[in-house]
Amino acid sequence: MKQESTLSVQKMTKMALCIALCCVAAYISIPLPFTTVMITALTLVMNLTAFILGPRETFVVLFGYTLLGCIGLPVFVGGTAGVGKLFGPTGGFILVFIIAYPIVSWLKGKENSFKRFILAAVFVGIPLTYIGGLTSMMLLMDINLWQALVMAVFPFIPGDVLKAVLAAFLGVKLNKLFRQ
Repeated sequence: MKQESTLSVQKMTKMALCIALCCVAAYISIPLPFTTVMITALTLVMNLTAFILGPRETFVVLFGYTLLGCIGLPVFVGGTAGVGKLFGPTGGFILVFIIAYPIVSWLKGKENSFKRFILAAVFVGIPLTYIGGLTSMMLLMDINLWQALVMAVFPFIPGDVLKAVLAAFLGVKLNKLFRQ
């Protein structure tokens, strides 16, 4: 008698590919002269991960990605690595990824809905990510909320919304493909 596994080979393969995509996406980044935060493709991939995997699998992927960076593999934004990165000005972003995107995955629901994907990403994922980043920047850079918003939120809102829309589009298409 064949026993069903909770994690199928297909799920594990999708999870491994999502971790790999996170690692690659972190290298697709553009530094800005006025902030320590970079424009990056990482949030696009994290949203996509949340849209094609369940909340538990999304958590495992983002925890695994973070663990790879913490043990020294240069997978964080800009090819950086190390536990110290978690305690730097942008460490709040990294830590919140592990919480925010499983929540996005949970909120996306079971239906393959472009609109619902966008709503979860834009109204939950992006704000949670910003809160984590703002907190670490304010604490470690000794700046006020307004300065942190100018450095880490306002310049990134249009791009993050655009990445959420693109991830939702890709997520819907990939979910249809995976169901065939």
